Amino acid sequence: MTEPHLQPLLHDLVGVVLAPTSALGDAAGQIRPAGVQGVFHADTRVLSRAELRVDGREPEALARGAAGPHGVRFVGLARWLGDPGPDPTVRVERTRQVFTGGLTEEVRIVSTASVPVRATVDVDLACDLAPIELVKSGRSTTPVAATAAPAGGLTFSGADVTVRVTADGAEVRTDTPGLRWPVRLPPRGSATLRWRLSVTDPRAVVVTPTAEASWSEPRTLADDRRLVRLLDRSLADLRGLRLADPRAPHDVFLGAGVPWFLTLFGRDSLWAARMMLPLGTDLAAGTLRVLARRQGTRVDPGTGEAPGKILHELRRHEFALAGDGLKLPPAYYGTVDATMLWVNLLHDAWRWGLPADQVEPLLPHLEAALGWLEEHADADGDGLVEYVDTTGHGLSNQGWKDSGDAVRFRDGRIADAPIVLAEVQGYAYEAAINGAALLEAFDRPGADRWRAYAGRLADRFRAVFWVDGRYGPQPALALDRDKRPVDSLTSNIGHLLGTGLLTGEEEAQLARLLTTEAMTDGFGLRTMSADDAGFSPLSYHCGSIWTHDTAIVLAGLARAGFRQAALGLVDGLLAAAEAFDYRLPELYGGDDRALLGRPVPYPAACHPQAWSASAAVLLLQAATGLYPDVPAGTVRLAPLAGPDLGGVSVAGLHVAGAPVTVTVDRTGAASLTGLPAGLRLTGADGAVVPAPRSAPAGTLGRT
Repeated sequence: MTEPHLQPLLHDLVGVVLAPTSALGDAAGQIRPAGVQGVFHADTRVLSRAELRVDGREPEALARGAAGPHGVRFVGLARWLGDPGPDPTVRVERTRQVFTGGLTEEVRIVSTASVPVRATVDVDLACDLAPIELVKSGRSTTPVAATAAPAGGLTFSGADVTVRVTADGAEVRTDTPGLRWPVRLPPRGSATLRWRLSVTDPRAVVVTPTAEASWSEPRTLADDRRLVRLLDRSLADLRGLRLADPRAPHDVFLGAGVPWFLTLFGRDSLWAARMMLPLGTDLAAGTLRVLARRQGTRVDPGTGEAPGKILHELRRHEFALAGDGLKLPPAYYGTVDATMLWVNLLHDAWRWGLPADQVEPLLPHLEAALGWLEEHADADGDGLVEYVDTTGHGLSNQGWKDSGDAVRFRDGRIADAPIVLAEVQGYAYEAAINGAALLEAFDRPGADRWRAYAGRLADRFRAVFWVDGRYGPQPALALDRDKRPVDSLTSNIGHLLGTGLLTGEEEAQLARLLTTEAMTDGFGLRTMSADDAGFSPLSYHCGSIWTHDTAIVLAGLARAGFRQAALGLVDGLLAAAEAFDYRLPELYGGDDRALLGRPVPYPAACHPQAWSASAAVLLLQAATGLYPDVPAGTVRLAPLAGPDLGGVSVAGLHVAGAPVTVTVDRTGAASLTGLPAGLRLTGADGAVVPAPRSAPAGTLGRT
């Protein structure tokens, strides 16, 4: 019987990244020729092996830790060397750093022995130039031959990519590629060995930005120190995930995640930029412009392109997963929600203070996106936004839950396409209202038409989506091909909060549904209720917990005033963050907290991952309760911090381009300083709050 090819596991691998280059190795620091270990650059594995040996033996792993934002250091022992006795006297320190287009390693052999130490250090290398989809499929790869470089070192070459390895003072082997150094140490001596990998890749579709990150680095104090640690680690990871379009390297966006998705993904990049708005609007502006340049202009069923539609993902070549029939073109538009998310990011960036001279050039793209919503998003004309893959080799599901089994009825049956997702109707409603606001503000026609569209959509949603569930009325996850409600209880409905599609009473019912034990007795919000037949805690989309999903829903709950519901999800995320050393992965298991007392890893989850790391900023925004509307001249302050979460103070949030400081004490009393002239502070109810004489300007009592 033939063994199936299985996607490699990566939950226990140690990664470093400076996009589009990343490296994944084991906890000992080795990069072994197995699974997804290796050095990757722009969808190609440029090194598949880097195994260190001292006298033919692997050092014994002892510890590891970060070495700057794009590096990691491993400490091991060579106990067979040095003085006899129980205490080790020779250690091996291996520091790996990723730089623009390559990687360096520094190996220090450090002796505290009283005798001289002699050893031979080898680094065995291999390169397979495997495309990322071949690695993801779990299929075997073949190393390419190494040649001696004219100026020393090794070269591995393929059709698109050239990889060169150099090392000072090393003997270079080409037959079995590797490096060798003889080491001679006096008593208590040390030696430092270095090697370097560089990549030449003229056809890469994404590159490292030339400038440093332009978002602010907030100075945060919090009673719950987990919030500070999570924010610090997340921002460090996000600096490594920054990417640019080679055609416009000044426009920066976030690559989706290491290792599978380190490229431009419309949905992921848009959500991440939206979560990052409290730190400035530059990332949002860059993301909007990059995607606007690739906005659809024609109808192409093969790629999913349509006029006005926003791209789903960008690759250097066709992305084909052998064995499951998936075959995506290099520029793929198979997403039902990215176009509305683009509109909503433009609107929200404008509300945070994106200058008019950056908004106006994007307005034709806004009108094109709204045109797609009207002309191409509703194929059967029933007033709802739907999707179907007509090629047979594209994504069968095209919302954020895009696995093939993601849309299930309560009894576990998989729904047939075309599919009408609940949260997509919320995004569409929000895009219509937000688009109308932008059109009106910039004296362009169509605002009334889009408000009318939103009204019809809300009526239609209310008529067909609500079903009777175990915990009372609930919106269905979706409608299937026959317009039957897909009646499972899922996290998707939480994305409706704050879109405007629901009434206040309906939002209150959602808050009740989303806080049932079946949804929340893990470390966050389950993607599917544990009561549903399709539930599995390690299903990609039917029972696992996604960091960004939990953060989006808790932020919606907080903004709508459902404080206790939001705080329960905050507690789950912070507990998970602590368990994952504050690098929250793409997703993790939806098991009950009582199982292990910590979350079970999802074995193939990306880490770091853009919208998971950006979720820390969204959590910070919910804690401070900062909600600006710069065009309207108001800033609302409705903090989640206070008696339950503790106090928090954040300096360096940005409103209208100016740094502001928000402080919330343990009672929930909040103050805001640094607000630009012309902006008024309001309370949780939206009413303008005059500054009391006995308190600094911009101070609110507990709301």
